[in-house]
Amino acid sequence: MSDKKRKNPTFVIMRRELRAYFTSPVAYIVSALFLIVCGVWFFMLNAFYLQNRAELRGFFGSLPLILSFFVPALTMRLFSEERRVGSIETLMTLPVTEVNVVLGKYFASLIGTLAMIAPTVFFAVTCEIFGSPDYGPIAGGYLGAIFLAASFTAIGLFASSVTKNQILAFFTGCIICVVLTLLNSMLIFLPAAIVDLLSFLSISQHFSLISRGVIDTRDILYFISLTALFIVFTIKVQQNSKR
Repeated sequence: MSDKKRKNPTFVIMRRELRAYFTSPVAYIVSALFLIVCGVWFFMLNAFYLQNRAELRGFFGSLPLILSFFVPALTMRLFSEERRVGSIETLMTLPVTEVNVVLGKYFASLIGTLAMIAPTVFFAVTCEIFGSPDYGPIAGGYLGAIFLAASFTAIGLFASSVTKNQILAFFTGCIICVVLTLLNSMLIFLPAAIVDLLSFLSISQHFSLISRGVIDTRDILYFISLTALFIVFTIKVQQNSKR
């Protein structure tokens, strides 16, 4: 890493958060629980054993809902803990901006989330050993998982920024993620006039297309826009808090 990057406040904060992340037992506990849930779902409750099919479609189909609970668990402490103990005030007195702080914490948390998802590649290896999977949907599924992780991390970061209570931050992040995930399933109960709009807002709608190997710029722009929107919300919260 160049000296310029090493001195960049965003990278300094990112390294600080990564150090805190990988020395925290909470991160390892959450990651272990995530892998246990995914393993049970993949091997016991899905196509692998029940239907004798070596594929990951079922796993990717359930991934948005699973991540809706686990990503907020990883991000809940990012701002709420610092606000509770008062260290955020000390941090903001340093020569950094709210943008530096938010982006540093965001990138560190995103790396942690991707590190949590990375071991699930073992599922693809298992499919290769016991069958002949279609690699298009697998590649699309993991590409979609990256976009999904980016969006949910931004949502969790925002939830952590609006409260000093980690548990409240966790539930706030979960509610937003779950609503966006299940929005597509609730459309049959809603007026036809708003169905198209709400369908576009559904994370599952866009993720399912990418996970099938259908790469559409509209789906990619959706995830980028959603991520950017919640990052901007978090920056605004920090700016208002500083005032």
